[in-house]
Amino acid sequence: MLRRVEDAADRAGSDAARAPSRMITGGILPTMTADAGVRTKPRIADARRVDHARALSLARNVLETEASAISALATRLGAPFIAAVELMLRCRGRVVVSGIGKSGHVARKLAATLASTGTPAFFVHPAEAGHGDLGMIAADDVVVMLSNSGETDELVLLTPHLKRQGAALIALTGNEQSSLAQSADVHLDAAVDTEACPLGLAPTASTTAALALGDALALALLDARGFSVEDFARSHPGGALGRRLLTRVADVMRTGVAVPRVERSATLAEAIVEMSSKGMGMTIVTDGEAVCGIFTDGDLRRCLGHDTDVMQRGVADVMTRTPRTIEPSRLAADCVLLMETPPKVTQLVVVDDAQRLAGAVHVHDLFRARVI
Repeated sequence: MLRRVEDAADRAGSDAARAPSRMITGGILPTMTADAGVRTKPRIADARRVDHARALSLARNVLETEASAISALATRLGAPFIAAVELMLRCRGRVVVSGIGKSGHVARKLAATLASTGTPAFFVHPAEAGHGDLGMIAADDVVVMLSNSGETDELVLLTPHLKRQGAALIALTGNEQSSLAQSADVHLDAAVDTEACPLGLAPTASTTAALALGDALALALLDARGFSVEDFARSHPGGALGRRLLTRVADVMRTGVAVPRVERSATLAEAIVEMSSKGMGMTIVTDGEAVCGIFTDGDLRRCLGHDTDVMQRGVADVMTRTPRTIEPSRLAADCVLLMETPPKVTQLVVVDDAQRLAGAVHVHDLFRARVI
């Protein structure tokens, strides 16, 4: 018995002696995980491989199933869709869109699309609505609820409270007999025959159908409101889209002394000096404020190839008499179309309604303004 106790003490002492060494060489974390039996080696990569033919076949089936679901929606559109559009168009408040889960993601997208195409709208999470956000919804609002089953608890429980507040309800579901469909002022049928998921579980065709039907609502409203390109630009001031739709030629053109110009009585030498000093690769030829033509570095090269004594000639003799022009009020993006029309150019003359010189635009100006 005494011998076993001594052996145990020796082993304990040996372990204690080794412990500092383990902590120094491997650190505290590997030591702790090793003592706990935790595997620290990286996992071996899964040996499974993609069956190319099966993956492509499945992908094609998904796309065909979802395309069929959308096509079926088109054949079912009718009076309820018109009623929903009219209800949203007459709305004196805002359109409130709500849903949960995958339908919630579609609802958020619908609210964003409505807001950016002329229909004031926002998303409310149904669970949050039951805990105070219901106060965001007023009697003049129209509430659009998205639920494939039409039995989503959070939405069903919210319905009587919304009706008590006087808000109109539109339900977009896949079940005409559902609680939401029966209690709504208007029901939009977004039912699909089958999901694209091979397990028949993940919302796929149903969410695609709801998304497409929401887009149809938003764009029908856009048309009914007479929403224009200019209206769209005002709600999209940021990013490339906003710049293309809002930036005018007047915002990017060069004016005053920055514009290279000479009178039509100027010599070619004077035109070259002006062209070189302004860095636009051209100079505009004017008669007072009226534009007579343009002389570019391309015109200069052509002159040098045909005439050995060009410096004594007048610029009016060699200028291009029909320069490409644009008005200050036009979109800067229109400059690109004019410049790209063959034969391509890199400069445009900006003129007012009376064809008087107002400025000039170089392709570099468009790049700086990030129009292109």
